[in-house]
Amino acid sequence: MTTAAALDAAPTPVDEDEFRALKAEVRAYVDHEGEAWTELIEAEHRVPSELWDELRARGYLSLAAPRSLGGRGLPFARYLELIELFSRPHASLRMIVHVSNGLWRAMLPHANAEQVERFVRPQVSGELRVAFTLTEPNAGTGADIKSSVVREGDTYYLSGQKHMITFGHSADYLLLAARLEGSRGGEGTVALMVPAHGEGVDNRLMADTMGVTGTDHAHLIFDRAPVPVANRLGAEGDGLEVAVGGFLVPSRISVAMTCVGLAGRALDLAVERAKQRETFGKPIAARQAISFRLAEMAADLEAARQLTLYAAQTWERDPATGAKESSMAKLVGSEMLQRVTDGALQVFGGMGFFKSPIERVYRDARAQRFEEGTVEVQKQTIARELLR
Repeated sequence: MTTAAALDAAPTPVDEDEFRALKAEVRAYVDHEGEAWTELIEAEHRVPSELWDELRARGYLSLAAPRSLGGRGLPFARYLELIELFSRPHASLRMIVHVSNGLWRAMLPHANAEQVERFVRPQVSGELRVAFTLTEPNAGTGADIKSSVVREGDTYYLSGQKHMITFGHSADYLLLAARLEGSRGGEGTVALMVPAHGEGVDNRLMADTMGVTGTDHAHLIFDRAPVPVANRLGAEGDGLEVAVGGFLVPSRISVAMTCVGLAGRALDLAVERAKQRETFGKPIAARQAISFRLAEMAADLEAARQLTLYAAQTWERDPATGAKESSMAKLVGSEMLQRVTDGALQVFGGMGFFKSPIERVYRDARAQRFEEGTVEVQKQTIARELLR
């Protein structure tokens, strides 16, 4: 059995012809099948298991994982080019691709050989659904988590609550951060693979969200839920490193590119509408107020894209760095997205207020201000790095 440390996690060099073909394939998928799934998810307020199966069969859930784990091994910055495309149809479709392609980064560096086979490989292949489980009702930044464990022999007993856990209700396992009872701050934290519907776990489906419909967010209550010590990733005290270091930094960059992709969809819809909609005998695109607004939106979007790619390249060069740049990309991207979607809705006028693609994009955009940390958390991270 291969040890985790011996696995080659390096990205595979990109064959540009193959990548162009893959990118064209993804673009065709999101424009056709992706839009059909969008209509179904919005109508039924759920993400069907068949969508997970389809994405898995196409290899879209293992694009970024190394070949040694059964993935495609795309370099991070090139993978982001695809995330931009996956962000154009329904936000829940993008969320599946995003989470599935990122969780192995948190798990692999801390997994032993047995855990690689039990958890990491099945997560990469899509056989095992894993939900990233950090946020709590009264704690959200990591170091302030209150969920705790008591160790008795070879078992931890987990107590506490988590909420707003994306795909937490349909998950097989929770990649969960808790702390040893009595510890404080980052000390004494542990990362555990917890069965999502196991003994002592009250797994409740939360109410529908404004946007990103169907992602079955879970509210989880743990009452001395037994978790084998063998399910701990890394050592005691490594919990926040697993959660934040392995997953959060690249995930924030991915969310920033999500903002770019969603803003691109909003801009395309606005341009098309501006050409079609007429007032006083001519298309509103011919009016300077509208054309200048569209130009500002395009420039805003491109600036966010380039900052995101810079953050990705910074992190790729040295995964131990990039916290500041990832937060900058997430901050700028999420704020840009609000401006662009607001401008696009304005182009549609009153028709944008009715159920439609632009109305859905507008709702989905709001969620990006919170995913992987609020605007205020990003500013806090940037300021801490500046003043270090």
